[in-house]
Amino acid sequence: MTEFPMLTDGDVYSQFDYEQVVDAMRDAFAERAAGTLEAPPRWRVDAGEGDLVFTAGSATGPANATGFRVYTTHPGSDDELTELVAIFDATTGAFEGLLVGYAVGGLRTGGIGGVAIDALAREDSETLGILGSGFQARAQVGAACAARDFAEVVVYSPTAESRESFAETADGEVEPPVRAVDDPEPVVREADALVCATNSEEPVFDPDWLEAGTHVTTIGPRFADAHELPLAVVDRADAIATDSLPQVDAYDRPYVASGDDRERMIELAGVLENPDLGRQHADDVTLFCSVGLAGTEVVLGREFLERFA
Repeated sequence: MTEFPMLTDGDVYSQFDYEQVVDAMRDAFAERAAGTLEAPPRWRVDAGEGDLVFTAGSATGPANATGFRVYTTHPGSDDELTELVAIFDATTGAFEGLLVGYAVGGLRTGGIGGVAIDALAREDSETLGILGSGFQARAQVGAACAARDFAEVVVYSPTAESRESFAETADGEVEPPVRAVDDPEPVVREADALVCATNSEEPVFDPDWLEAGTHVTTIGPRFADAHELPLAVVDRADAIATDSLPQVDAYDRPYVASGDDRERMIELAGVLENPDLGRQHADDVTLFCSVGLAGTEVVLGREFLERFA
């Protein structure tokens, strides 16, 4: 029987660091800009009560990684569901290993968020604001603080126990102090970089709270009929970026950035290659809509296999 390396979430979480994650995502976006990262939109296969969802990508430049991630959307206990990330050598096609669990998917989303904040937030940004206290919010904080030297992190979520627990945990993982507050308004007003990481289908803050010069990232619901981000922020944004325009266009629902806003949306890889496409002035409002660039989990998965397997 052929043996191959396999990593679990426990293996990853016990050894990774956010600097490594952000660096791997920078490498992936460098390949995207160079045209060596193939990243088609995700697709679904009808599987009874749920779907089998695939993201596949191939980085044929220095990262030299190809493969796919697959997960299901079946209702039921989270303990019964998982994700698989399969990694192959992009040059030879040789199978290199498997990662089982949610770590790679969650960390690559956080890493993408960190790269976006570094590319689009003001150079003098000091306060990172977080709306949400779940798994994705934690990865966003870790990666953002690895990408930038924030002075503090301020977090709000509706449940006091959740936000206090989040603040205590995150405070032990990042350099700046993490503070929980009991109202979203000060988070939005104080933030130089604001991350919305909720599952809300209604706006989670008043757009009038948003100060000039703020960068905003949204990773939760982002559709015209269900969105955590106020639509007024999309219209107000001076620069709108995403990680994958093909994924935005592949959705079967109208996106938050539609019409003229969709026409001026650019890819993060383009901003990294040409910063003039992003923030132009200190008082610009910049927006990053995270949709998941296929292939990034493959690049990160290979990095983990090389270091930890």
